[in-house]
Amino acid sequence: MSTLADVLGKIAEWPVDNAAAAVVVDGEVIATYGETGRQFRLASISKTIAAWAALIAVEEGVIGLDTVVVPNTNDATLRHLLAHAGGYPFDGPEPIVSIERKRIYSNTGIEVAAGAVEAAAGMAFEDYLTLGVLEPLGMSATQLRGSPAHGVWSTVDDLSRFVAEVMTPRLLSAQTAADAIRPHFASLGGIVPGVGRFDTCPWGMGFEVRGDKSPHWTGSLNSAATFGHFGGAGTFMWIDPSAVPGRVIGVVALTDRRFDQWASDALRLWPELSDAVIDAQRQETTSV
Repeated sequence: MSTLADVLGKIAEWPVDNAAAAVVVDGEVIATYGETGRQFRLASISKTIAAWAALIAVEEGVIGLDTVVVPNTNDATLRHLLAHAGGYPFDGPEPIVSIERKRIYSNTGIEVAAGAVEAAAGMAFEDYLTLGVLEPLGMSATQLRGSPAHGVWSTVDDLSRFVAEVMTPRLLSAQTAADAIRPHFASLGGIVPGVGRFDTCPWGMGFEVRGDKSPHWTGSLNSAATFGHFGGAGTFMWIDPSAVPGRVIGVVALTDRRFDQWASDALRLWPELSDAVIDAQRQETTSV
């Protein structure tokens, strides 16, 4: 029977200079690897944290989730933008298709969403993020440096705090938190950059939903309900409410090597780690 220490120890074999990781179960960190206080660029994992801040703004009445926030362009709402259904390209100022036509993974869409929150709140999005998410969760080592779509730097310790928040939300209502992690515009097809094209490409608001995507950067043992994100900086975070009976399990893994420099290895090693973590937790659960 492999322990989580054994499982996480395999990260030492990854072709990266520095890596750190944690396993979070039911909101508690139960195992770690590496320098968990080391700051890494999260890249697109940033989108999940930015979306959480945007949804706080919705609950505070600052902005409406289904109010058009891009008038005279394509009538995109905050929901469209957070779910990559707003028609914006990966990067670029103008929509390239109508809303709800394709799942086009878009940095711009997240940036436009953050800009709408910023305008409605009358404060910089960075400040809203800090006051609304980072400070309440004690994420003191986390900073937004530039784009809310990919500019957050953080640590495994801090990101584990965010994972615990998503598992058991206290900054959002249970209903809004559940809305963030369920598919929106579920029939849309699209591309997960670096992974592949899918006829149906489910996405929540800020969070990718695993669904039936195959191959995928999570493991073969991950359930369809798995949600999270990976980043072009060689980082990933997922939460699975179903893979281990009676448990909500999550994994955070951060590295300092760009995904595109070791993509073929990452798309083998990340699923292997995910499956090993789930298997270890299943064994532990059945042995108790």
